[in-house]
Amino acid sequence: MNSAIADLRQDYKLHALLEADANPDPIGQFQTWFNESVAAQLPEPNAMTIATATPDGIPSARVVLLKGLDDRGFVFFTNYDSHKGQELRANPHAAIVFLWTELERQVRIQGTVERISETESDKYYYSRPAGSRLGAWASAQSQVIADRSVLETRLAELQTKYPDGDIARPLHWGGFRVMPTLIEFWQGRSSRLHDRLRYQKVEAGWTIDRLSP
Repeated sequence: MNSAIADLRQDYKLHALLEADANPDPIGQFQTWFNESVAAQLPEPNAMTIATATPDGIPSARVVLLKGLDDRGFVFFTNYDSHKGQELRANPHAAIVFLWTELERQVRIQGTVERISETESDKYYYSRPAGSRLGAWASAQSQVIADRSVLETRLAELQTKYPDGDIARPLHWGGFRVMPTLIEFWQGRSSRLHDRLRYQKVEAGWTIDRLSP
């Protein structure tokens, strides 16, 4: 089994990432790559792994969905009392990775984290399907429950109480914004000589370095 894992390999030859072609703004560069992943019809191109940590440095990671992007940063939504929500409250720093395997690309992001405004959270919450809005109330995310029937019973109660799905956003649910201080773009290249361009935030804007693979 270990030998079979070790023998898994692929030579990357689809694209290159050169300084002359890179957008000087990393958000613009990310948007270009993201648009290309959408155009390529990749499955859930907005899926991202986000890593958080306790104040004493114990890390955890999980996959969430990117739901907003602008010059301020990358937005996702969750239960503020969830495991990641509690860690971000105690240690407002995070790392994100996007992996677009079919394009032989990944993007790595580091930054500080803030809650988005109540208005922004409301806008997204009310755009969600009724079932998802009710689900934000039905699930005490990351808490231990006896079995699945706990969730199903709670959802059924909410559906009866709010048959039209017209239910206010729970105050324990909303968005976080990861405000990047570092963004690295990785493009697979042949013979493992991959392209890595690292953008770092400075007072005047962004610096760009090429990293050895």
